[in-house]
Amino acid sequence: MNSLTVVFLSVVAIGVAIQIWLAQRQTHSIKTHQSTVPDAFAEKINLDSHQKAARYSLEKLGFGQKILIFETILLLIWTVGGLLNWLDQTGQTLGWSQLWTGVAVLLSMSFVGTLLELPIDLYRTFKIEEKYGFNHTSLGLFFSDMFKGLLVGLVIGVPFLALILWLMESMGEFWWLYVWVVWMGFSLLMMWAYPTIIAPLFNKFEPLEDGELKQQIVELLERNGFASNGIFVMDGSKRSAHGNAYFTGLGSNKRIVFFDTLLRDLTNDEVVAVLAHEVGHFKRKHIQKRLISIFAFSLIGLALLGWLMQQSWFFTGLGVEETSTYAALALFSLVMPAFTFFMSPIMSWASRKHEFEADDFAAEQSNPKHLIQALVKLYKENANTLTPDALYSAFYDSHPPAPVRVAHLMAKL
Repeated sequence: MNSLTVVFLSVVAIGVAIQIWLAQRQTHSIKTHQSTVPDAFAEKINLDSHQKAARYSLEKLGFGQKILIFETILLLIWTVGGLLNWLDQTGQTLGWSQLWTGVAVLLSMSFVGTLLELPIDLYRTFKIEEKYGFNHTSLGLFFSDMFKGLLVGLVIGVPFLALILWLMESMGEFWWLYVWVVWMGFSLLMMWAYPTIIAPLFNKFEPLEDGELKQQIVELLERNGFASNGIFVMDGSKRSAHGNAYFTGLGSNKRIVFFDTLLRDLTNDEVVAVLAHEVGHFKRKHIQKRLISIFAFSLIGLALLGWLMQQSWFFTGLGVEETSTYAALALFSLVMPAFTFFMSPIMSWASRKHEFEADDFAAEQSNPKHLIQALVKLYKENANTLTPDALYSAFYDSHPPAPVRVAHLMAKL
């Protein structure tokens, strides 16, 4: 057992311990407050809805801890347990080139992961989501989505993966710089293509009908200089009762998408307030800032991988006997989440800061009470807990917790 093995096992153990501790804090906070609706929400959310949200949150937390243990065991089996090494050795018996052996090994890993995740996804969808009235999908639609996703992944992923492995093997010491340029270009291309090529494979998108709501939205967009490729309504209710709205795409291919469930539950003023929040992300350049962060971290990560590939202890310490570009890529993708987990509070803080800024912008563009009303309805309809633990929220939540966010907006009235 070399030093990397000890460090890796220690990091995994500490990370799991922290996650279990945080989950226990969240569980305690929800249970402690489940009998009383917080004062800020008492007039809009009744006790039954509050307790439903508590039960839903607690069940997801309990299931999440089981998944955590399962995924940790699986990580250890893939690495120090030797499963990746066995898969690598088996792949080499095919007699293919290193590039196509690597593609086969990495695709096999992905296929095994998909199979192992299948029972988890089925239980989450047809047990938990079904129990609380959120699931609208059928088994047929579930598997249709899964097979479409696999097919799209193969059509797009295999050539891209082969290109990445070729660059890693052929571009010398600074291969990681070439890979970074290609990777980022591919990511931008997928962002541009997703709204019109990929998303319609899974959902139906209809243009928002002309009327008062569309006129309000157009006025909001025009006064903020936001050009889009259309305003669409997605058949989200076909799969789930959860509501949402989002921007998608890049450049001139941007789209505004509303779930049909969102339009059903909110008034026109509330929908416009929610959209104003999303426009706030655009006006405050949050999307550009996030892309820059992703590009920067990707470059650092690939440079680190470039160095680790040259260290034999990186492979032996994580259970792989022979060095190769594809084994290095596989190991890096497996173990890095265990190390980057400790950055979660920083990333969550940055995201919550952006959410506050977008809320501030929305409050300038529309009456803050409309956004408050919309948020309260969404908290209720989506069964979001109103009483999260502060540390749990600080570590994980990309959005401010409900009481904090509503209080922030109340101060704008």
